[in-house]
Amino acid sequence: MIKLLALDLDGTLLNSRGKIADENREAIIAAENAGVLVTIATGRRFRDARPVGLELELNAPMITHNGALIKYAGSLESVAADILHLETTREIVQAGKRYGGDALVSADPHGKGSMLYDRVSKDNIPLQRYLAWSERLHGPEAGDAVIHVSDLHAALSDHEVIHISFSGACEPMAELLEFLRRDLGDSVTILPTVYPHLDFTLIDILPPNASKGVGVQRLASIDQIGPENVMVIGDNFNDIEMLEYAGTPVIMGNADPGLLERAEFYTTLSNDESGVAAAIERFILNGDNN
Repeated sequence: MIKLLALDLDGTLLNSRGKIADENREAIIAAENAGVLVTIATGRRFRDARPVGLELELNAPMITHNGALIKYAGSLESVAADILHLETTREIVQAGKRYGGDALVSADPHGKGSMLYDRVSKDNIPLQRYLAWSERLHGPEAGDAVIHVSDLHAALSDHEVIHISFSGACEPMAELLEFLRRDLGDSVTILPTVYPHLDFTLIDILPPNASKGVGVQRLASIDQIGPENVMVIGDNFNDIEMLEYAGTPVIMGNADPGLLERAEFYTTLSNDESGVAAAIERFILNGDNN
């Protein structure tokens, strides 16, 4: 019997227009009514994922920042939060500046969360678009959600930091990635995403051992739920750890081909075909374990 359902957000619960299909919404309600805890497990910052949590009125806290922060969307109660050490944070920011990376620092995990930055390169179009999207998303609260500071290094001492990301052209970001892996080692979790056709690399830096898999396992343990009673749905490689942990691992029809080749993962419909609803119907509402 499935007792905990963890859903990836982008490419899974959300369709290609960034919306939640009515079929998915109704299936989630049905799963909760059947006694299942339903959570979002996302690489997004808490504040960026919170509108979806509020919209769905989830009965479980959200797993955000790739597992580093577990927090209720409504009450803002933090269930678990991993914080980067201040000295480590300063070292990371200094290194990023040496290699020309544009830094985004996610801070204040015990509130709604804030994002600090001090510069955006003129040629970093993806970052410019993200900042514009974030400001639109948070509306009247955008000034608290996205904060431009004159000196990022100095601002760090006034904030608890949970997540740092750098973005920029592939070559300098590859050099930064090599430095971070060599000098920081196991003291942090480093998650690079490379888009060669765009000459753009994103490097996410999180507390050690942060992953969606750890986040799902932590939430399951709190509620005394074993992996055999956990179902997760995802579409990309940052979902692998939680897929491998869950007794019922489901991948989307639009998942990366490398995941679709994994015979041990069940496959549902795509995110534009309400694949989440189809999987909930099959495995939770109908109890299909075959």
